[in-house]
Amino acid sequence: MCAEGGSSGERKAPQVPATGTLLVDTSRRDRVGEFRGVAGPYWSLRPVCGGTEWEAEPANVRAPSPTERLRAEVARCNARSEGRML
Repeated sequence: MCAEGGSSGERKAPQVPATGTLLVDTSRRDRVGEFRGVAGPYWSLRPVCGGTEWEAEPANVRAPSPTERLRAEVARCNARSEGRML
């Protein structure tokens, strides 16, 4: 999700995603989470099946592949059907 600047090679700050957007934190073994907001220089992500939020550096966050997205959505549906979601 990082964009590189023009010819100077400077990195621009990544665009802040909408709340609820699925993202992958590459610094945590490609853990998938929902974007919850900005906390200082970090982005807050929440596990898709509920649980404690964690902070990720925007440079370590990317969009999920179609397979990662499907896997996360199925896990969320399964958790809801078992009553584990709030």
